[in-house]
Amino acid sequence: MLNEASLTVPRGQVVCLSGPSGSGKSWLLRAVADLEPHRGRISLDNLDQQSVPAHQWRRQVVMVPAESQWWFDEVSAHFPEGAGERLPAALGFPAEVMDWSVSRLSSGERQRLALWRALVLEPDVLLLDEPTANLDNESTEAIERWLLQEIEQRQIATLWVAHDSAQIRRVANAHYRIRGAALEPVHGSD
Repeated sequence: MLNEASLTVPRGQVVCLSGPSGSGKSWLLRAVADLEPHRGRISLDNLDQQSVPAHQWRRQVVMVPAESQWWFDEVSAHFPEGAGERLPAALGFPAEVMDWSVSRLSSGERQRLALWRALVLEPDVLLLDEPTANLDNESTEAIERWLLQEIEQRQIATLWVAHDSAQIRRVANAHYRIRGAALEPVHGSD
């Protein structure tokens, strides 16, 4: 487990995290999202995580886990009204996807819709835990392009867990690796 982790994620940029399985990447995202107890200090601009209720923090700091959760039978029940009308073409869905049953969706479709569900919330910070793990190469690169455009346009500070070194090269403004109990910058990162 991480003992020391210090990093800054600028708005509109992607900081990638990598490291061996079980090293604490997902735990770190969950701590930043205020879903995991921790002893560290996490802040957004000048707002300290511990100074606001968790539900209020999570409106600004949104996490997309590797396995997205779906509570209702219909896709549309997971989105605010009108989200389907703004569905990005890059996701590759017809407009009627909002009428589909969640059980009809493949893991890759769920993953793409979970990304849209997070962006609809208009977060200041986006925490992505292997957001393209269930996608083929072509879909992965299309989703990366779309996400990078949204991140830059909306100026979202993004912490992105990835294992694929090619993906890290394509999306990261900075890259940190968990080694043992420490977080260290990878060559070329701050």
